[in-house]
Amino acid sequence: MDEFRVIESPAEFRDAVRRLADGDGPVAVDAERASGFRYSQRAYLIQMYRREAGTFLFDPPQIPDFGELQQAVASEEWVLHAASQDLACLREVGLDPDHIFDTELAARLLGMPRVGLASVVEELLDIKLAKEHSAADWSTRPLPQAWLTYAALDVELLVDVRDRLAERLAETEKLELARQEFDAVLHREAKAPSAEPWRRLSGIHAVRNPRNLAVARELWLARDARAAELDVAPGRMIPDAAILAVAKSLPRSRRALADLREFTGRASRTELDRWWTAVERGLASEELPALRVPTDSPPPPRVWAMRNPEADARLRLAKTALAEIAEQLEMPVENLLTPDHLRRVAWTPPPTPDASSIGAALSDLGSRPWQVEATAQTIADAFVEASQTVQDAVTDAS
Repeated sequence: MDEFRVIESPAEFRDAVRRLADGDGPVAVDAERASGFRYSQRAYLIQMYRREAGTFLFDPPQIPDFGELQQAVASEEWVLHAASQDLACLREVGLDPDHIFDTELAARLLGMPRVGLASVVEELLDIKLAKEHSAADWSTRPLPQAWLTYAALDVELLVDVRDRLAERLAETEKLELARQEFDAVLHREAKAPSAEPWRRLSGIHAVRNPRNLAVARELWLARDARAAELDVAPGRMIPDAAILAVAKSLPRSRRALADLREFTGRASRTELDRWWTAVERGLASEELPALRVPTDSPPPPRVWAMRNPEADARLRLAKTALAEIAEQLEMPVENLLTPDHLRRVAWTPPPTPDASSIGAALSDLGSRPWQVEATAQTIADAFVEASQTVQDAVTDAS
């Protein structure tokens, strides 16, 4: 088995850039982060493979400038698996492709039953790919050789996978729609930072009192600031469940906080003063959070039948029709059309909900041309049927 080395010196980096530039065909790319261990989402290892060049493992913390590598390979097709997970951390170090081939997304469009890299490799190449280090702490230094071997295999097989998937896409006449999907992933705008990121706490929806929410908010903010300072994953200090337990019980003293059995986590007692100060801020705050956050999204579909029966009928009939199209195309319905896009046009349809106006509305929401072509007429037909169904029901009732 080959022994892999991490590229960290200027000389090694320049040699790798030269060899990759002289290689042939697409460039397979992957990145390893330390999610669950570190606060940041930076890349702690970047892997690249190109035919006639070989495999290269770069150590981003040791390489101050990836500009030469970007210049050498940016115009080549980059092959990534689940590209949306890696593009942000690659861009953070200055690596940004002109175009991509996403093997996970291609597998979804082909209706493959399992789309994880190991499953796709096994189905297409008949090779079993071990995934035992996928959740490892990649900020560890030095990186064990077993981890490096695992990381190298993630890219060494990726170009072969890409070629098999491209063949299947061509055979099923899905190559063009796949290109549109890849381009959408590559150019998707990053989400704007949330005004109240503390509302991402798992289970926060169950807290229904503004004072309890204020305590949860202050604890989350204190944890987040300390985690960023130490570059530690927040959940490793205090889990979300512990913050919620405090928010629900509202301890009235430092001792009561310390005695709260559900207040767990490796930093729950070692930094007790910090957490108690946050609880005090929440208990005394006059800026209480709103129970509900204003949003332009439609309400949950479960309440549509009561609040807007015609919208409910539009959504139900359109979902059924789109499921049939997805089955014919042999792909998940969520890849045929983003569910949120359908919900939005069903809740607030165009004044004249024909195929043209619905297609325009879907395009404005970010649906790709192939999706509009495949679904707009069907959605329009479903909306007409829904309107007639509701009118018939009203007539029968009267």
